[in-house]
Amino acid sequence: MSKPSAMPKGNAAEPGPGLAGIDPGEEIYALASEFYPICRSITGDGVRTTLDILERHIPLERHELPTGTKVLDWEIPREWNIADAYIKDAEGNRLIDFRRSNLHVLNYSTPIHRRMDLEALRPHIFTLPDQPELIPYRTSYYADAWGFCMSQSQLAMLESIGGEFEVYIDSTLEDGALTWGEYLHKGESADEILLSTHICHPSLANDNCSGLALQTILAKLLSGRTTRYSYRFLFVPGTIGAIAWLSRNDAAVRRIKHGLVLSCVGDPGGPTYKKSRRGDAPVDRAMGHVLCRPGLKPTIIDFFPYGYDERQYCSPGFDLPVGLFQRSQFGTFPEYHTSADDLSFISPAALGDSFRWIAQALDILERDRTFLNLNPKGEPQLGRRGLYASVGGGKDAARHNMAMLWVLNLSDGSHSLLDIAERSKLPFDTVAAAADALHDHGLLADTGAGGCGAE
Repeated sequence: MSKPSAMPKGNAAEPGPGLAGIDPGEEIYALASEFYPICRSITGDGVRTTLDILERHIPLERHELPTGTKVLDWEIPREWNIADAYIKDAEGNRLIDFRRSNLHVLNYSTPIHRRMDLEALRPHIFTLPDQPELIPYRTSYYADAWGFCMSQSQLAMLESIGGEFEVYIDSTLEDGALTWGEYLHKGESADEILLSTHICHPSLANDNCSGLALQTILAKLLSGRTTRYSYRFLFVPGTIGAIAWLSRNDAAVRRIKHGLVLSCVGDPGGPTYKKSRRGDAPVDRAMGHVLCRPGLKPTIIDFFPYGYDERQYCSPGFDLPVGLFQRSQFGTFPEYHTSADDLSFISPAALGDSFRWIAQALDILERDRTFLNLNPKGEPQLGRRGLYASVGGGKDAARHNMAMLWVLNLSDGSHSLLDIAERSKLPFDTVAAAADALHDHGLLADTGAGGCGAE
């Protein structure tokens, strides 16, 4: 019988990611900063430019589907690109300027060049009266519309100026393609762990430059390591991108055994985990085990059919075991979908913590095994095997001893290491280390079965 991987940190020769001891927070932040200025949408050159940057870090495979392609119940829309936009006063001064913030334009705006007064312009203006200094982020993906987003203070400025304004949006909306990126890290098994993040938002640092950057660095660090599972990394436009991928991979989705959607992973709040539709999938339990520990105050949410792309992967026709990891939950923090979601809102420290928690959950999924006690009648004498410390009383020794007893007691071929960690309320790492020691001394046999709930 084979021994489960011990997964020492940073050792590429052993099975398993072993990334939990690494803190790439600064590297993730630097990459998020590089993504931040790019005007992205669900289609267009902004997505392609972002994928160009990703390709410097991982061997990315690109996919494109042309406008009009049917994808499940949807259709690939026209491609949108934008070069410039502004509102000018009578003297030609740019009062609202796309070059200062790409949030100023309603995303997917049709082109326009016209002079008009504020009464005609007002139906095309979007503000946040309760947050008067912030610019909102708004979209019109599937409707022919144009508009400008601005602060309430900027609207007041337009009102004070009056007269006619020159309104200009230099955009194109025409047949093209929807683009996404994909990277598959091949493990010892064809069974996959899916990690997905949306690539469609423009200059919003937390939502979702943070998720793009963290997932890229995770893939980069994983690429040189031996793993039990294969890992599929998707960088897709929100909703339509996940739907397009699912429509082209109906047969392949059965290989996905665990999954996470990553977004809003760089702010100081949370952490927050939204469970998969199944509610008790191994990934749900692994994330719960990592986050529900002393010193953390996580929010664990049951699945509901709204949010990010977890709702596509968890739709009833697929029902994949995919959860959503965030720091602050979407829609609950005042910076959400506003210009306040800038690079000062995220930090290397928060990004590093998010990376560590995700890596710890992946380690659990990789290491979870089911064992059989080879000496089940009574408690085996651990002292003569050198498994008990000769002098008792040490806190770590006591916890290790208790972990060995729990592993021996529950290793009946039906309880996984994660089952035992949850039942004993001991850290998974402690339980896995105890199982390694017992296996090395011939007291356990690996049944060859994966963790609890493995398919």
